[in-house]
Amino acid sequence: VQLQASGGGLVQAGGSLRLSCAASGSLFSPNTMNWYRQAPGKQRELVATATRGSTNYAASVTGRFTISRDNAKNTVYLQMNSLKPEDTAVYYCHVSIANRVYWGQGTQVTVSS
Repeated sequence: VQLQASGGGLVQAGGSLRLSCAASGSLFSPNTMNWYRQAPGKQRELVATATRGSTNYAASVTGRFTISRDNAKNTVYLQMNSLKPEDTAVYYCHVSIANRVYWGQGTQVTVSS
């Protein structure tokens, strides 16, 4: 299984970015699809989760970020609005498929003040 993430970049505070992550190479559909992030010098943290029927968010992004998934494309998205400098991090997609988990390669998001 391969995860291909894209959509990171440099944006000013208050701006928006949309991340995407496509899973390929499996006969099975993803169960849970997540986005994590890791800022310099900090531990990796869970940002948002999308199961087949629900979503959940870290308190720090609730109301600003929206996770969604296209099950036909095995793709998960993260719409990030009202970005803050503290959102600067490498963002990773994380997918569970058939009782195994996979990580994407990470995409850099930098928010300037």
